[in-house]
Amino acid sequence: MIIKQLLVGNWDVFCYIIACPETKEALVLDPSAEVKRIYSTATKNNLSIRYIFNTHRHQDHTAGNRPLQQLTGASLAMHVLDSEDYPDANILFEEETRFSLGTLAIDILHTPGHTPGGICLYCQGQLFSGDTLFVGDSGRTDLPGGNRATLGASIRRLMQLPDDTVIWPGHDYGPTQQSTIGWEKKYNVNAKEYGFFEP
Repeated sequence: MIIKQLLVGNWDVFCYIIACPETKEALVLDPSAEVKRIYSTATKNNLSIRYIFNTHRHQDHTAGNRPLQQLTGASLAMHVLDSEDYPDANILFEEETRFSLGTLAIDILHTPGHTPGGICLYCQGQLFSGDTLFVGDSGRTDLPGGNRATLGASIRRLMQLPDDTVIWPGHDYGPTQQSTIGWEKKYNVNAKEYGFFEP
C-alpha cells in the first residue's frame, strides 16, 4: 500500500494519496488545496488518480475536488448524507462497504458526529480518520450537523480496531502527524469522556 501524506492549504489539512503498489491506481483523500502539487506528487510517483474521496463535506477538505476532477477525470466519492452540495459526486455511499482500488480492499466506515456523513477509510492496518479522530483529540461538534454523543459512539467503535492500527488524521493538530489506536486509548484528551480510556 502506497501512502503519501501532504499538508496543504491554510488550515493544516492533511490530504492523502493512497495507491495500489501493483496497479498504481490511486485515490486522493480530501484535496483541500494545492491541487497542482497533489497532481504532481502522483505523477512523479507514476500513480494514476482514479478517484477522489471526501471524508466529510466541509470546504476545508473539499475545495480541490473540481479542479482535481478536471485534471484527472477522477470519480468523486462521499457519503450520501454529506452530498447535498456536491452535484459532481458520482459515487455515493449509503451503507458501509468494501471498495476496491487495484488489489487493495478498502473498508468504508460510516463515522458520523462531526458531520452526518463522515467516513473513515480502513485498509491493511491503516485508518484514515478525517475529522472524526485526531492525534490526541477528536473533531469538533459545534458546527451544523455535529453531535458529540454520536461522535463519541463513532470513536468508541474505532477503538475496537487493533491497537497497532496506524491513524492518519485529517488535520495536523497533534504532537505527531500520525499515531495508533493504542496510543489514543492512553493519551487522547477525550478518552475518559468517550469511554475508551486505558490506564
